[in-house]
Amino acid sequence: MVGLIRRTRPLPMPVEVEPVDVFGPIDRAFERMFGFWDALAPFRPTMLTPLAGEKFIPVEEFDEDGSLVIRAELPGIDPDKDVDLTVSDGMLLIKAERRESERTEDKGYVRREMRYGSFARTLPLPDGADESDVSASYKDGILEVRVPVATPEPGKKIPIGKG
Repeated sequence: MVGLIRRTRPLPMPVEVEPVDVFGPIDRAFERMFGFWDALAPFRPTMLTPLAGEKFIPVEEFDEDGSLVIRAELPGIDPDKDVDLTVSDGMLLIKAERRESERTEDKGYVRREMRYGSFARTLPLPDGADESDVSASYKDGILEVRVPVATPEPGKKIPIGKG
């Protein structure tokens, strides 16, 4: 049998430790790396747009009757005042702004999920797109942009002669 040894000194008291800010330096590093991206919004690739913190405009794109059709969700926006479409250098830039109405109520918000502010989306246009003939319409919160695309002529078969 093993003998027990009696301790003569008391166990140490737990020391209060300040919480360590583990993620603060990481957050600041990401802010330093990606903070300048808002200024480069028109030049960024489309796939990086949601990652860069830009407010996102959801779109769908498809071909219809020789045109590229782009539909963008912009509910609650006045297309005459708050939407700006620009086409240049093979890119379509959609900018929109949703304005918050002034409220004079003294009640605080319990939940606020509606987004207000500026939204933007840059989309590449396909080769052969006719930038001079782009048309747009707005109905029921959907902006529809039509970009005519020239169909490439089929290759001409060249006969090979013998000899």
